[in-house]
Amino acid sequence: MVKEILDHFHQDEREFVDRAWEWVVNAGDYHELKLTDFLDPRQAFILQTLVNRHPDVHIRLDGGYDGAERCRAIIAPDYRNLEDEGMGLVVLSIYSGDQKFLELDHGDYMGAILNLGIKRSKIGDIHVLDDGCHSVVGEDIASYLHMQLNQVHRIHVQSEILPLEALRTSQVSLDTMDLTVASLRLDGIASDVYRLSRSKILVPIKAGRCRVSWKVVEDPSFALKEGDVVSLQGFGRFKVLEVGGLTKKERYRVRIGKFV
Repeated sequence: MVKEILDHFHQDEREFVDRAWEWVVNAGDYHELKLTDFLDPRQAFILQTLVNRHPDVHIRLDGGYDGAERCRAIIAPDYRNLEDEGMGLVVLSIYSGDQKFLELDHGDYMGAILNLGIKRSKIGDIHVLDDGCHSVVGEDIASYLHMQLNQVHRIHVQSEILPLEALRTSQVSLDTMDLTVASLRLDGIASDVYRLSRSKILVPIKAGRCRVSWKVVEDPSFALKEGDVVSLQGFGRFKVLEVGGLTKKERYRVRIGKFV
């Protein structure tokens, strides 16, 4: 990998950049086709950036439905028609007759799947429904999940493998809050959202446990903007929905949506 390309990315991203560049080179120079695991939006952006640097390679991104956050990618020589290539996607439907089932949230389903030894990159978007959950998964692990997943947060569940056409999606649920802040600094807004002191919020940020729009940010003074999605490991995610005007005391009005 050319050093000047690596210099554009955070140190924590360089392992993925190296791997992705190898996929691109193999496709362009050796006519290989690569189907990746699920990529988050930042990884998809990096991969697209690298593909754009090679004149003989193109990709297709697909997460099973329009607007998917996590997608698989096919990287191939530019003479191949990628619309004819299978993405290996199916739906894992999780359901139960227990009334407590309605209390389960996104994190409960995610935790149950990861506790089976499955990496996050093997799972696409998870949609929490009134009567259960639909998750986009790869065909290669669908049968394993179907056989092994029988409990979510102490509730007995069953599952079924469905074709992609049967996918039912859900709207993202946000708890909104209106803040007035002295600045748009990451540490200031995050401390208000997570109800942590400024000193306590600095620890995970400086430790590389914070991502802004899926990119690691270690600078507490990083200025957030409208549309940014902030994820702090162990504390959840929030989105900057709106940055309004200044108050009479010259503080920013900010509307936040916290993912639930």
